[in-house]
Amino acid sequence: MKNSISEEKVPFWLDPDKRAIAYQAFTVLMFGLLAWYLVSNTLVNLEKQNISSGFGFLEKEAAFEIGESVIKYSAADNYSRALMVGVLNTLKVSFIGIVLCLIIGVFVGVARLSTNWLVQKLAMIYIEVMQNIPVLLQLFFWYALFYESFPSPRQALHPFAGLFICNRGVAMGIPAAHPAHGYMLAAVGVGLVIAYLVRRWAKRRKAKTGQDFPVFWTAIGVTLGLPLITWAVFGAPTGMDIPELKGFNFRGGLMLSPEFIALLLGLVIYTSAFVAEAVRAGIQAVSRGQTEAAMSIGLKKGHILNLVILPQALRVII
Repeated sequence: MKNSISEEKVPFWLDPDKRAIAYQAFTVLMFGLLAWYLVSNTLVNLEKQNISSGFGFLEKEAAFEIGESVIKYSAADNYSRALMVGVLNTLKVSFIGIVLCLIIGVFVGVARLSTNWLVQKLAMIYIEVMQNIPVLLQLFFWYALFYESFPSPRQALHPFAGLFICNRGVAMGIPAAHPAHGYMLAAVGVGLVIAYLVRRWAKRRKAKTGQDFPVFWTAIGVTLGLPLITWAVFGAPTGMDIPELKGFNFRGGLMLSPEFIALLLGLVIYTSAFVAEAVRAGIQAVSRGQTEAAMSIGLKKGHILNLVILPQALRVII
């Protein structure tokens, strides 16, 4: 005789898995209905008040000036152009700020662990003070200091040829526009690619033969040599665009506004204090035995830091 066991079906409201799926679906549906109601109600109210919505305004004339711009801009340009100027200005401050923060942060972080009492205390004071002053207050301070302390453009400080410092900003001479500059930039990119390939080849060569190759100096020579050769091929242009005082401000050259300088200084000085603490923590995370082992084979302190400590601390720092 064949025995058959019939299993009773469990209703879905008694099944915890199915019940959880139903609750989630109901929640998503409610949020969708709420979002639809809010959007539709907003659009109806905007239409009643004759307020246009969407991104069509980006093609309208901006009708305002921007003090500093990486690309050409005037009040007659549209809002999309103004938005692009803002994005590029943000990227410019970010790129320069990241580089400066990295340099200052590593320097102060290493100084924080120095055996020199004065250097260690100065680094500690810098970190503690800058971390505890709000960044907005620092921005106001640097802007007010720059704007109030320096003279007007007519009495601008002139430390050396091509540089003028006044309360309207810092004006400096730059190379005059020339087609060679674009090719030189491309040559730098090619040099970096060649340096990377040489580095990979040198690693394989060392693994096979055990012989070192001067990768660093080769990379420096290629990265700097190719742009110099390009510069010479295109006639070695040496023209400079020197700023000149016209009216109440300087024209020509490169002009850094007080707002840009204050923003850059405030962010770099504030953020580098946190970078320094991260560097200090990363260095201290490396075992003391690594330093002692490096000293036992005769490495100098600078080589120990660059070749042994920092490479291992980098993982913790990041």
